[in-house]
Amino acid sequence: MKDAEFTDKKQEYTISVYTENQVGLLNRIAIIFSRRKINIESLNVSPSEIQHIHRFNIVVNETPDTVRKVARQIEKQVEVLKVYFNTNDDIIWQEMALYKVPTDVIAEKVYVERLLRENGARAVVIRKDYTVFETTGHREETDKLIEVLQPYGLIEFVRSARVAIIKNSQGFNEKLREFEREEPGQDVVELEHSDTKRDVFTM
Repeated sequence: MKDAEFTDKKQEYTISVYTENQVGLLNRIAIIFSRRKINIESLNVSPSEIQHIHRFNIVVNETPDTVRKVARQIEKQVEVLKVYFNTNDDIIWQEMALYKVPTDVIAEKVYVERLLRENGARAVVIRKDYTVFETTGHREETDKLIEVLQPYGLIEFVRSARVAIIKNSQGFNEKLREFEREEPGQDVVELEHSDTKRDVFTM
């Protein structure tokens, strides 16, 4: 019974997708989530450690079974080379946030400046009418600074999508070398969709 309860328990997962950068792929991946009525909490697309290969970091709050099924469905897309999913305990992750506040408030109130330093914020733009601060951290850390700055006339706030590194990973480059050793001369995409996908969800 405990195993069943654990399987049904929702938690935050980061799904990492290694893919060729093709037009329309992002839309097809988004459709996979929308059909299952899964809300994407965060989505980041960036180059990976391999030239011409991109990496999607997709954050969802779902059960392990649901995430496993979604990952398998994403991997069926022709341009997708590999999909991994990990809990927050298995990754190192950060988000970047920008805060725009009136410059006169910062200049006149030493207390606000001290709060910004305590929260690891640094000024990236300083103008007569406003100053923009930047900080990085986890969601609760960037949210805390919103609360700190609200009483002092916070003008704008924006937060980036999550960037994440898998803790116990040798990188996708190592996986590619494994594929080449197992099936020399085979195309990577063909191999990924063969019956040799024992380690699809481990990295």
